[in-house]
Amino acid sequence: MKRIERSSAGLKYTIDFHHAPVLEVELGESFILDTEDASSGSYRTPADAARLLDAWYLNYTPRKANPLTGPVYIRGVEPGDTLIVHIEGVELDSQGVTFWRPGHEPLGDSLEWSDLSKATLVIGRMEKGEVVMDSAQTLEDGKVVPHPIGLRVRQSPFIGTIAVAPEREVETSVLGQGSWGGNMDVHDICPGTRLLIPCYHKGALLYVGDVHACQGDTEFYGTAMESRGTVALHCEVIKAKQVPFVRLENDVSIISLACARPLEEAVWRASIQLMRWLMADYGCSQRQAYLLLGVNPDFRINVYQMALMAKLQYTVGAEILKRSLPHPV
Repeated sequence: MKRIERSSAGLKYTIDFHHAPVLEVELGESFILDTEDASSGSYRTPADAARLLDAWYLNYTPRKANPLTGPVYIRGVEPGDTLIVHIEGVELDSQGVTFWRPGHEPLGDSLEWSDLSKATLVIGRMEKGEVVMDSAQTLEDGKVVPHPIGLRVRQSPFIGTIAVAPEREVETSVLGQGSWGGNMDVHDICPGTRLLIPCYHKGALLYVGDVHACQGDTEFYGTAMESRGTVALHCEVIKAKQVPFVRLENDVSIISLACARPLEEAVWRASIQLMRWLMADYGCSQRQAYLLLGVNPDFRINVYQMALMAKLQYTVGAEILKRSLPHPV
């Protein structure tokens, strides 16, 4: 099986159609990509908390975060097609890292939550399906001070950033979002999910990175349990048809994504795009689609990402369980 290892990935910080492909694959061919964590591997030990305020990747605008492996050229894909990306597996590194800094939204400058105004780093060990967090390292008066944590949470690995090259723009790996994908931090982009992404270039030019070991809804303080990862994928294509924005499908549900601010705009966009999907692929009338969203308990809104960071928008998924849908047309 073809593989791009981390040491030879040539990590990218822009999603750009000018980049030369690092790999070429056929439709249906499985391949493996090694990815770096969101902080570009800067925090690997508790002592690295000393560099929370001045790590090298912070000295750029925007930061050189969320490095991507790619692009991967998928033969047989043309502009105007929809790429289907099958996530076969996401393997985590032996550890992950999460952190926050003074001023981080929403509580990094709060008097009530004064402990959270200190630069804090937590290393998580991967152990039997859990992430084990023994202690937090805080930066206090230039010294690294440990504080006991003693938490375990369930591993739920997924791909935080996945995209094809936009038609004309060059977007950064940390702030780029659009119909072509990007940094969306959607925990449903996980093994067993199929992504539908509109394509703008020959070969699609697929980028992957920013694997998370686990994350709660909204990515509350802007950082998940970030991990190096090994991702197994294969791709198919829907010829001469473009979806309007990234869509997800698994064995249980379909999910229409949208990125926007304010939050209600992202909710409306995702929901209306889901209605169009129901009409086009499931034969629903406008009234049927409206009712399925309005009164159906199998319809839900997922707020995946709501980080207040520069121009990054909020990511919402409008999801409906397949058990309540008409048969596809």
